Amino acid sequence: SMKYAFINEPVVKRNARIAQITMLAGLAVLAGGMYVSFAMPEQFYLSIGALLLGFALSQIGIYFSNRWGKRPRPYELLNESLKGLDSKYALYHFYGPAQHLLVSPAGVWVLMPYAQRGRITYEKGRWRQRGGNPYLKLFAQEGLGRPDLEVGGEIEHVRKFLASEFPGEEIPVLAALVFTNKRAVVDVPEEAGAPAYTVTLDKLKDLVRKKSKERGISLEKAAQIREALLPQAK
Repeated sequence: SMKYAFINEPVVKRNARIAQITMLAGLAVLAGGMYVSFAMPEQFYLSIGALLLGFALSQIGIYFSNRWGKRPRPYELLNESLKGLDSKYALYHFYGPAQHLLVSPAGVWVLMPYAQRGRITYEKGRWRQRGGNPYLKLFAQEGLGRPDLEVGGEIEHVRKFLASEFPGEEIPVLAALVFTNKRAVVDVPEEAGAPAYTVTLDKLKDLVRKKSKERGISLEKAAQIREALLPQAK
């Protein structure tokens, strides 16, 4: 995997633990609700409450396990896809102002992995997902949600961080939505005007290298940004 990748291990361990606990708690509460509904049918509201709580907990568990429980984890897929990039690049997971940041000669990249499948398009200001399993979208959180809002928030956090660390300097911030599922098909041409590049995992390295040819920052500036993100990982 990528040589210059820095991972905030305590965050990974904590969230993997949350995934385990919430999944188990959700299953336990659901089982309790089922038991009450059969053994004590008069306790209707108690059983409904337990079933709703159990469902909510299991949904939180699924959210965390999709990102932290299952291997390979999204950040591991990003590391693997960027393998071979040299010391001009450094990748940070769960440090600083965004979950996945890549410092490159083009500027600072916000990388946002998505595990959804189906055909991904961009129209009327939003990414859309066609195809995929409707049951999985509902119960396993495989729906796409609102990447337009998520990526906008991440870019804003990174811009604020850079403005506070390097006041008055113009440091380019780029963003990419990265679809990691082999059954995802991306159909978002550059002229669609999306606020982030949209690629499948196997095309990410090519995109990053292509943009690095249009150099946005000096090697010295890149080193200063790396220092600001993680002082011990120059």
